[in-house]
Amino acid sequence: MIKQIARYIISFTALFLVQIFVLNQIEFAGYIRPYLYVLFLLLLPIDLSGWLALLIAFFIGTVIDMFTQTPGMNTSACLVLVFSRQYLLKLIAPREGYETGQLPRPEFFGWKWFFIYSSILVAIHHVWLFYAEVFHFKYFFSTLLRAIFSTVFTEVLILLTVLFFYNSSKSK
Repeated sequence: MIKQIARYIISFTALFLVQIFVLNQIEFAGYIRPYLYVLFLLLLPIDLSGWLALLIAFFIGTVIDMFTQTPGMNTSACLVLVFSRQYLLKLIAPREGYETGQLPRPEFFGWKWFFIYSSILVAIHHVWLFYAEVFHFKYFFSTLLRAIFSTVFTEVLILLTVLFFYNSSKSK
């Protein structure tokens, strides 16, 4: 248990530092802004209680908001992601269901399952975040385009990160 908590702390710290010092400095053509920190929320245990997952999402979003000077935007997007996550996990659950303590990773459910799971949640997060940032329907299509491009780029980063840093030999 303590070993798992230590892994989560290290994982959060690494993703947070990469997000703040590297990815927040990147914006391609005004349309692509990657948010790799959401990977931490995606990889939370499946059977984690809803209130604890929401509390973790609130903490992570608040920390990111403090460092990016976006009051409440990342927090609300993280909360929407985690809230949606519980329903998505039920929707795409395997026939035999989930085992206790199982993690939503490709080595347990396959890359196709993980791609669907992560793509939908990243899209929800990005659409919410970008529309909260603009907060106007005047820029509906340009904001939607930013959300789509950023979702694709973030998803590629997530898949590469999971492939290289969260593979089965290192996670067991």
